[in-house]
Amino acid sequence: MMNWVYFNKLYRTKFQAGCLAKRLEQDGWIYGFDRMNEIEIFRSRRGKYGVRFIP
Repeated sequence: MMNWVYFNKLYRTKFQAGCLAKRLEQDGWIYGFDRMNEIEIFRSRRGKYGVRFIP
């Protein structure tokens, strides 16, 4: 069973979260992840956006 890993910051706009998601796809090794199976942008209950992924 794989669990989601949530990136540590929430953003006000979906665009900002999308930029981070794209960067994780390209340069995830900078953050210590060699390969990510799935990256997703989610919306919190308070209306902010975040990025989660399955390593």
